[in-house]
Amino acid sequence: MSAGFTPSHRGGSGPPLVCLHGFTDTWRTWELVLDALEREHDVLAPTLIGHAGGPPLMNGAVTAELLADGVERAMDAAGFATAHIAGNSLGGWVALQLAARGRAESVVALAPAGGWARGDDSFRATLAHFETMQEQVRAALPHAASIVATPQGRRLATQFITTNWEHIPADLIVHQMRGVAGCAVRPLADYAAREGYDLDAERIDCPVRIVWGTADKILAWPSTAARFRDDWLPHADWVELDGVGHCPQLDVPLETAELILGFTAR
Repeated sequence: MSAGFTPSHRGGSGPPLVCLHGFTDTWRTWELVLDALEREHDVLAPTLIGHAGGPPLMNGAVTAELLADGVERAMDAAGFATAHIAGNSLGGWVALQLAARGRAESVVALAPAGGWARGDDSFRATLAHFETMQEQVRAALPHAASIVATPQGRRLATQFITTNWEHIPADLIVHQMRGVAGCAVRPLADYAAREGYDLDAERIDCPVRIVWGTADKILAWPSTAARFRDDWLPHADWVELDGVGHCPQLDVPLETAELILGFTAR
């Protein structure tokens, strides 16, 4: 386990809710919405395999089912046969994989990964961005405290994931920088670039809400949602967040919590 990181968070009471973070992130991405979610749910927020604090990636071996398998094991250990699942980016993709396995009561996917149109190879450039970003963050990490000490530094550190950033605690931004530096980016990204994405969407029979910020700089709306809209989940409940970035749970936490709770309460 990476120093200073924990493998998961659990709190609250009520129907089970699993919260899954995005690529290079950790479970702490949900901190700004946890209080609201835990008033209504027994919340489990695990860190994914290969991410800082999560289970290690053994021998660099990556498969299409690796991350979903890891979340299933965490759900089993928590006693969750099924759960409502909320996921951001890569976590949204994993949430939908779990729905196809029958483990989800509902899914709220915030800018889920994997939705590029068939034949659209731009996803490889997105994956390459994460490798470049990791190199830059590792170089900046010794100066993290100085970076987050100024508004300009906090804006620079959050520019790709949010449009609203002033409310995000400095210590959480430093944590995320350390999470990026500690993630097994290359083997996970290389696998995705080589194999692409496929979803057994016909097996998803639970309610699905897909939420996308129109100012997303990682997965641009609407092009990176093409297969979700056109092929896999055209009948999902679609929500656009005007001017919001890639991580709504950080960008507009109150609205995000309401979007999750309003859907799980159906």
